[in-house]
Amino acid sequence: MMQSRRFDPLLRRAQEKEDAVARDLAERQRTLDTQESRLEELRKYAEEYAQSQMAATSPAQLANRRAFLDRLDSAVKQQAQTVDRSRASVGIERDRLLLAGRDKKVLEQLAASYRVQEAQVVERRIQREMDDVGARRSRLAATAAAAEEAGETS
Repeated sequence: MMQSRRFDPLLRRAQEKEDAVARDLAERQRTLDTQESRLEELRKYAEEYAQSQMAATSPAQLANRRAFLDRLDSAVKQQAQTVDRSRASVGIERDRLLLAGRDKKVLEQLAASYRVQEAQVVERRIQREMDDVGARRSRLAATAAAAEEAGETS
């Protein structure tokens, strides 16, 4: 029985798992890229708004401007936290991909080891068969020689 064939379904599942984790990682990376872009845009807008010299004609306008800057600052902080969570998520998926790759590699090495052992068993069997054939030929040759010798002496 070929032990190495038993690994085929396991290897297929390991490859499927690695592929799925790689897809998850790619999706999380796209999400992180989008979140980082949003953060950059928010920071840029907040900076431009803060630096713009709007003539405040009344205390109410000044208070509105201050309140809007505070909301922008809050949005930037919130988006920065979202980016941090996305980064952590990408890191986790990267680790999962590493582990899935290692699991697959271990299975591949084990299957390869079994294949080598199986090949050695086949090689030894073939060698034994060839040795048996050689021994039979020797016996036949010896028997034929003995018969020929016995025929000449009679």
